[in-house]
Amino acid sequence: MIIQGGTIVNENRVFKGTVVIDDDRITDILEEGAVFREDATVIDATGCYILPGIIDSHVHFREPGLTAKADMETESRAAAAGGVTSYFDMPNTVPQTTTLEALEEKFRLAAQKSHVNYSFFFGATNDNYELFSQLPADRIPGIKLFMGSSTGNMLVDRDEALDKIFSTARLPLMAHCEDTAIINRNMAHYKQLFGEDPDVRLHPLIRSEEACLASTTKAIELAIMHEARLHVAHVTTAEELSLFAPYTNWITAEATVGHLYFSLTDYQRLGAKIKVNPAIKNFRDCQALRDGLMDGHIATIGTDHAPHLLEQKQGGCAKAASGMPMIQFSLVTMLELVDEGILSLERLVELMCHNPTRLFGVRQRGYLRKGFKADLIIVRPHCPWTVTPDVILSKCGWSPMEGHEYQWHVEKTLCNGRWVYVDGVVAADVRGEEIQFSHS
Repeated sequence: MIIQGGTIVNENRVFKGTVVIDDDRITDILEEGAVFREDATVIDATGCYILPGIIDSHVHFREPGLTAKADMETESRAAAAGGVTSYFDMPNTVPQTTTLEALEEKFRLAAQKSHVNYSFFFGATNDNYELFSQLPADRIPGIKLFMGSSTGNMLVDRDEALDKIFSTARLPLMAHCEDTAIINRNMAHYKQLFGEDPDVRLHPLIRSEEACLASTTKAIELAIMHEARLHVAHVTTAEELSLFAPYTNWITAEATVGHLYFSLTDYQRLGAKIKVNPAIKNFRDCQALRDGLMDGHIATIGTDHAPHLLEQKQGGCAKAASGMPMIQFSLVTMLELVDEGILSLERLVELMCHNPTRLFGVRQRGYLRKGFKADLIIVRPHCPWTVTPDVILSKCGWSPMEGHEYQWHVEKTLCNGRWVYVDGVVAADVRGEEIQFSHS
């Protein structure tokens, strides 16, 4: 296969070029000029950009156990439509991915169902750190640690357990950082003032800046003490960002698309549809996160894709479920921020493709390079379209982006050399591969 006529964005460069693919591998990348081979399929990408496939290092696909709201087949279909060719799924399923048997079962399910490439975080608990030495390091990105209570009740809050986790984990730790004691105190205060289910607009005051900063500070201190590799998930505040050194490889921060796009005023319009943990906060924090994309304080962009049925999103701070589906619209949303001058196209590719590969040790993906797996996407600018219910592929059937008009369009998604998504259609017979890792 020869993909030519497009503009390639890769490794901090933007240039007109041609990508040559044989079977599931990239065999050449040529600048300018066309290539002709009688035995090749030629794809004309004129007017489009060719990017590496997006690696979303933070998703909740809800399988096994929570498949009424999402499953690996439906959510990987939404991923393919959004240009995501690889994902790392989180452990708060039923059963939780906190045993070797549960981890193996997820791999078995994904091999049957996932349209794109997959791997799974192992979940830390207060007492399962003895299993860390038995984890298959070449098959998983790392260990997920909930230092704040969220969906699934996997809270690890005992100091002795945290010391054991940080001292024994030789794989990257990805931490959800919120101080549960502060959150509980805030919730009790606002319930006393406003009743048992305070308005969702109070969510950022309950899951407050103080709660995030206290927990993130503690995680970083533990990582330094035990020389652990730490990636803090969904950072939400300017104060937290100041704790991270720019362009480091050891203690790093993720921002999510939702926290980069929405802020406090959007609760008025969208209500609990944008209720997530940690909470979307004020525009000052949103602006700090946006600044962090270019100044190096943010290392990766994930979605925290977390579908719930719409009826589960009704209510306020206490009753409405936290989480929203974003994987289908993550790339086009970030491209919108590129158009607004918030980050460059080259930096977007670094944050969504290259850095997940580098920080988690993904093998032979995340870059357009000779010999690498042929995971890439073709996106067209200046191609307006609107999010309507019929285009939403997540099983939950709704999106906070419904009614929004985008100017960028994902035309094609190639996964392991096969077209998994072309012009609105996901190939039913394409399955992704298990991602391989090389941790150092």
